[in-house]
Amino acid sequence: MIISHRQRAINEQGVTYLMLMFAIVLIGIATTTAAKQWKAVVQRELEADLLAKGIEIQNALALYSATIKAGRVMPGEVYPQTLADLTRLPKPYLRKVYLDPVGHGEWEYVRAPTGGIMGVRSKSRARPFRQQGFPLVVRHFEGRGSYYDWVFQHPSPSSAPIVQQGTVPGAVAPSVPGSSNAPGGSAPIPQPAQGQPTLNP
Repeated sequence: MIISHRQRAINEQGVTYLMLMFAIVLIGIATTTAAKQWKAVVQRELEADLLAKGIEIQNALALYSATIKAGRVMPGEVYPQTLADLTRLPKPYLRKVYLDPVGHGEWEYVRAPTGGIMGVRSKSRARPFRQQGFPLVVRHFEGRGSYYDWVFQHPSPSSAPIVQQGTVPGAVAPSVPGSSNAPGGSAPIPQPAQGQPTLNP
């Protein structure tokens, strides 16, 4: 009888231990899943912040260039030497100098051949959640593999006109010989209505 009670106590301890280990495993899985979901939520928020701040900088670069060019004779875009130049009074183009929300630091600057900052990009190589449905000013971001490929610049590649497939930019539609829109052609000769006599010269 004593052995039976002792054996039963050992068995109960073993079952309790197994249940405890099983609970620990479940808690670990739940914690890992929750951590991944939370990380994804945070990354999506930072991604949206990156997109908003990047577009604001891109627009500020465009306004800066347009304003400076208005008083110049030389053609070509004009760019600031620093982002702080975009915030200076009396006419600030940018509310403040933003940091890279995803890279948690300074932007990587895209320099123009003639000098100045023509764009910014994140230093992060992480893969974006968003792959399509971008605003028109950055629609060229679709399918990009990393935040580093999101270049907010002026002029933006998305501002170029879209050419439909099968057409050639600047091509002129073929004209019918003898029509008024044919190069060197003559206007069509009006025909008399039915039943109306034709006047001979």
